[in-house]
Amino acid sequence: MALFFILVTFGIKVLVVSHNIRTFASIMSENLSGEFHRPGRIEVVCGSMFSGKTEELIRRVKRAVFARQRVEIFKPSIDTRYSEEEVVSHDRNSIRSTMVDTSASILLLASDIDVVGIDEAQFLDDGLPAVCNELANRGIRVIVAGLDMDFKGVPFGPMPALCAIADDVTKVHAICMRCGSLAYVSHRLVNEEKRVLLGEKAQYEPLCRECYLKALEECNQP
Repeated sequence: MALFFILVTFGIKVLVVSHNIRTFASIMSENLSGEFHRPGRIEVVCGSMFSGKTEELIRRVKRAVFARQRVEIFKPSIDTRYSEEEVVSHDRNSIRSTMVDTSASILLLASDIDVVGIDEAQFLDDGLPAVCNELANRGIRVIVAGLDMDFKGVPFGPMPALCAIADDVTKVHAICMRCGSLAYVSHRLVNEEKRVLLGEKAQYEPLCRECYLKALEECNQP
């Protein structure tokens, strides 16, 4: 009787393990299948500095690579902070990329591609939305990451238009460096008025709306 009970218990455990393996395999299969069924769309990932935009772009692109899709990543030639040959996040995750001077170059370089990734899109020209639309109309999945606002809280470059035409928009948030709330904007710490100023934590800090307004008041005090 004891032997029968042990055998039954062992059989149940084997069935449970087998079911869990099949369930996991099914989930993985569905995930990969989902990657294959996302053609002809524009996805925008936007937010302030240090919010994880590039990290999310790299994550999505790597999933596409894992699904054996043909992928090409582009970034503006102005952005050489970490590497000229790779898109690199603030956490130092990276993926190989191609530098472009204009958005039109992306159309020329994106032939026979399933997925196009574009990082730091705010630095590209106003023709980028039309380029992304053209790619999406060709059946290409386009993933765009960029700052939605500049250091003054003004919509940045082609990003507003990209958000308007995107099939999906993901807004990610950094943490306010002063109070710990969700950040709203990238506050510039150095006295420089030109709009494009590449920098890191020495030049910028993410702030929530309330702390940003307080920072502006501090800057305006004599």
